[in-house]
Amino acid sequence: RMESLPEAVLIRILASIPAVDLVLACRLVCCQWKNLVDGAALWILKCQQEGLTGAESQENAENWQNFYFLSKKKKNLIKNPCGEEDLQHWGEVENGGDGWKIEELPGDFGKEFPSEEVHKYFVTSYEWCRKAQVIDLRAEGYWEELMDTTQPKIVVKDWYAGRSDAGCLYELCVKLLSENEDVLAEYKSETITIPQDNDANWTEISHTFSNYGPGVCFVRFEHGGQDTLFWKGWYGVRVTNSSVTVEP
Repeated sequence: RMESLPEAVLIRILASIPAVDLVLACRLVCCQWKNLVDGAALWILKCQQEGLTGAESQENAENWQNFYFLSKKKKNLIKNPCGEEDLQHWGEVENGGDGWKIEELPGDFGKEFPSEEVHKYFVTSYEWCRKAQVIDLRAEGYWEELMDTTQPKIVVKDWYAGRSDAGCLYELCVKLLSENEDVLAEYKSETITIPQDNDANWTEISHTFSNYGPGVCFVRFEHGGQDTLFWKGWYGVRVTNSSVTVEP
């Protein structure tokens, strides 16, 4: 009989069951199973079995069940971050000058990207070009209680570069929005100026949202720029490999 098993043995048996079944079914069996599923020991074991633990995570993860689910779900929530699908998934597109264009790396007067997995980038023109993407956190599987209570870190990253023969401007603005699209938290970079005759190296910009309060349902990511010489064509800032991740 299962109830006669030592708790340590029962935890090992439960740890072999898929996590969703543990929460939706196993914790309803009896008080003992509920306490085990709601406790830390079972989730620590599952994290260890699936290689999700390290010294830092063990020190910082107060709720191991949430840590497990956040670690398993972690992915880039930005769709089409490198222009492989033209401008698909990007809305509120502002096409100043000759508008956005997708080019192959490294591009004219450009440099290779630090990661070999990135092959393309978006490039702006001689008037402001902007594009945005809104991420629905609930649709991505981040439930209301998790976001309101645990408030996991929301990490935003973007990469930008200029041509070595042209100066340009770059901006990033990210907002955390409520269900009614009220702004609950915001990060806005300064307007970054890249001078003419620059080294064309790619630069990463990042921001981490934490302790942002309850009610976050959406993340709105917007970036853009232009050149500073007003040359016809695509001499403005280049952007690629944008990312938004929800982290344990």
